Amino acid sequence: MKKLLTLCLAIGFIACQTNQNQSTVEVKPMTPITAQDMAEGILYEVNIRQFTNEGTFNAFAKELPKVKELGVNILWLMPTYPISTTKSKGPLGSYYAVSDYKGVNPEYGTLEDLKALVNQAHALGMYVIFDWVPGHTGWDHVWIEQHPEYYLKNEAGEIIDPIDPRTGQSFGWTDVADLDYDNPDMREAMKEAMLYWIKEVDIDGYRVDQAYAVPMEFYEDTFAAMRALKPVFLLGETDANHPGGMEHLANFNASYDFPGHHLTKDIVHGHKTVKDYAAHRENFILKHDPAHLLLNFVSSHDENAWAGTVDELYGKAAHAMMALNYAAPGLPFLYSGVEYDLDKRLLFFEKDSFPRVAGETFQLLKQLGELKRTHPALNAGVEAGKYTPIATSLEDKVLAFERSKAGDTIVFIANMSKDHIGFTSPYNGEFKRFFDNKPKRLSFSYEYRMKPWEFWILKK
Repeated sequence: MKKLLTLCLAIGFIACQTNQNQSTVEVKPMTPITAQDMAEGILYEVNIRQFTNEGTFNAFAKELPKVKELGVNILWLMPTYPISTTKSKGPLGSYYAVSDYKGVNPEYGTLEDLKALVNQAHALGMYVIFDWVPGHTGWDHVWIEQHPEYYLKNEAGEIIDPIDPRTGQSFGWTDVADLDYDNPDMREAMKEAMLYWIKEVDIDGYRVDQAYAVPMEFYEDTFAAMRALKPVFLLGETDANHPGGMEHLANFNASYDFPGHHLTKDIVHGHKTVKDYAAHRENFILKHDPAHLLLNFVSSHDENAWAGTVDELYGKAAHAMMALNYAAPGLPFLYSGVEYDLDKRLLFFEKDSFPRVAGETFQLLKQLGELKRTHPALNAGVEAGKYTPIATSLEDKVLAFERSKAGDTIVFIANMSKDHIGFTSPYNGEFKRFFDNKPKRLSFSYEYRMKPWEFWILKK
């Protein structure tokens, strides 16, 4: 008897009925994120507004297979909530001036479109985290009228924009109103809104904006409630350099290696050397909980908009720094368009876009993604492969180290300077080059020659 099969694609349970048999077929949802998923992780920040000409969820959904080619397994969606129009900056306003924590920006599409995007990402094996802005809201958020007690006020009783505690002056973020975490009702409303998206859309966690500015007690309570629903991935915009930063890090799975990012820029511009990088790893990285992941990156929405493009920041050293971000312990992090050699600072308060033509950088990141996924030595966090520095005769210019785990070995060697160099090293071994599998021998008897910013990744 001929069967009529109706397929309903969804992440979760899919009911498949036939005219012969009314049974249902259970399709398992995506497995909740694990420490191993994070250890092998590659994070990708998505700027929905600027990624495509349309700037919509549906348009970006078509790009998901290309993102997956890079080995990405965690997507971070920049804020997808409605944007405040009161006191807004620019024609479209800032993503981070939220007017409704439970709403969807109509510029991008509908709630159903957003759900479909998350479901499609899950179907491709990618977890999805939302960008959360807990420190402030836009000026036309419903709380402004209904709950003014949720906000910080000046002596005149007026709601204020955020104040820099270091100076006592405004940050200049005049398009947002600062929230008062001494108000327990506000905390409860914030927690409930964060739980809403896990329940409603089945997201897999959050990137928390300005994470250092929110009391730890809020995280401890809210994150416990999230984990009661499902395992989640939590990224905090903070690092150990912020006041209370080390304590805050314990609440999150991952945070930013801001000092390391700025250090690599300083090395490129001749202000620092490889010796400084070695000291950074020794004095900063090792202070962290081994389970905590640090983001290694060359760009982000803030860096691109306010500091410069990858080319402006790194120039001819860009590929060497990208390779380092995958080889060194930590979580490689990519921003929308980096893989397509994004060559402009994307507009922040209005519509923009960029050409998506895959070139050398796309291929490099694709190869690095494959390397990261398939070599346990490059695991991060509690599963991290051991990091062992390799001595060279040019310690100020040559960065060399070994990653190893369970018989798997990766060696990274890079000329971190603008000069042609020659050097020696006591390290020996037989390897294959990661990009073409051709044999490469290292020996104490060799003098190696490297071009400016040349790097080797060798595997065994």
